Amino acid sequence: MLKGRTIKWLVLFMVMAVVFTLLAGCSNSSKGKEEGKAAGTKAVKVAFLGPLTGPNAMQGVGARNAFQLAIKQANDSGKLPFKIEVVDLDDASNPGTGASVAQKAVADPDVVAASGHWNSPVAEATIPIFKSAGVPLIIWGAIRPTLTSKENYPYITRVCPTQEQENLPLANFVVNNLGRKKWAVISDTTTYGKSNTEAWKTEIKKYPGAEIVSIDEIQVGQNDFRPILSKIKAANVDGVYFGGVVMEAALVRRQMVELGMKDTLMVGISGIVDDKFIETAGTEAAEGVIATKPGKSISKLEGGKAFEEAYQKAGFKEPYGAYGPYAYDAANIIVEALKQVGPDRKKLVDAIAKISYNGLLGVTTFNEVGQTTNVVSTIYVVEDGKWVDWDASKYKSGERKLPGAK
Repeated sequence: MLKGRTIKWLVLFMVMAVVFTLLAGCSNSSKGKEEGKAAGTKAVKVAFLGPLTGPNAMQGVGARNAFQLAIKQANDSGKLPFKIEVVDLDDASNPGTGASVAQKAVADPDVVAASGHWNSPVAEATIPIFKSAGVPLIIWGAIRPTLTSKENYPYITRVCPTQEQENLPLANFVVNNLGRKKWAVISDTTTYGKSNTEAWKTEIKKYPGAEIVSIDEIQVGQNDFRPILSKIKAANVDGVYFGGVVMEAALVRRQMVELGMKDTLMVGISGIVDDKFIETAGTEAAEGVIATKPGKSISKLEGGKAFEEAYQKAGFKEPYGAYGPYAYDAANIIVEALKQVGPDRKKLVDAIAKISYNGLLGVTTFNEVGQTTNVVSTIYVVEDGKWVDWDASKYKSGERKLPGAK
């Protein structure tokens, strides 16, 4: 009898042990799933690189804001199984600084993609770093043609046009539309300035009767251009092409007016399309200056109004600038690639290179060297203290005349 009871208790004990084991297993399984879920929601990082301090900060901060806006919208959409965190890195428009922060970005295993820069020399310094680490870099603002190449593809892609693609429509406009054929060139000694001079020379030579009568180089940080301008004034040119960026361009224009050259047209490309140019040159002196900027004006973009409203609602104090829309699309291309292949550096390289993305700027695809095939430029003119799309300006309608117009 005792033996039978012992067997019954033994069986009961074994059954309870099995039950407890199963319960513990379920608990651990549930805990494991929760931990796995938590691990799955770990933030995926993308790096933004640009000049956030220094004389070019307006361009960098505006682009950074637009980049952040795109990422915030992606996070808020709930369509991703993880959150994306933006790592802001200030390259200060300096190649050495750019290389340093690029190293910082690729050293973080959670950084799976990056977008930068505004300055071509900085991009040139960081490209080998991103390539070596296998981290895809989408260039949002640097325009030197050689940055995208067979050697750099597919790691390096670019959403904005090159210098050549910017100078071509400008030359066509000033010669064929405005009839200005006799030109003086002023550019800084940076690679950006020299490249612009070469691009402008190439384009002007295409037009019969068009000529460049003088080329002068200046230093970044220089503030007295009167000797150069006095010589140009004596040459009686139709216009001055400036191949640098905002600060020097603004001082050149201001001093042109001071020297009695208000009726001499000044033109440039996207490097001068900034409110800081007007502020520094002065509203009156800046009036009638012409420049080309890549892309359509926001008012002509299908999603332009929504972008501007979202940007304002986000509370950014700084304007998004000439390259904000490009940084915005660069961020969204990264988001789309993340949706396709997940946060894997190697897979993202291929996904970005092969992407077809319909964004703010239209449909962006990349050619065999990683350069965008979505190339559109807009001519802008300073009117009443603002950069205005030529087609919507009083100059186009004939209500006003450009400097030197007959």
